[in-house]
Amino acid sequence: MIAVRLPKELEEELNRLSKKHNLTKTDIVKEALKLFFQAEKNKAQKTPYELGEALFGKYASGQENLSVTYKERLKGKLREKYNTRR
Repeated sequence: MIAVRLPKELEEELNRLSKKHNLTKTDIVKEALKLFFQAEKNKAQKTPYELGEALFGKYASGQENLSVTYKERLKGKLREKYNTRR
């Protein structure tokens, strides 16, 4: 048995969902805890790379291949710079 004190906003949302879905508040809390525990378990099974994969190479530009194509892009910029001076 566990007793939980909820902020007023959470309690109101819980009451609303309980009525909407015709479930007890206990059932909703149990399901929420199951989902939370499963998410934590899934997070623990991922490698650090897998956790950050969606962010790598995209910072500010939104392009995924910046770390792969940097040499080609640098060569192109240098060619442009030195070909326009001649």
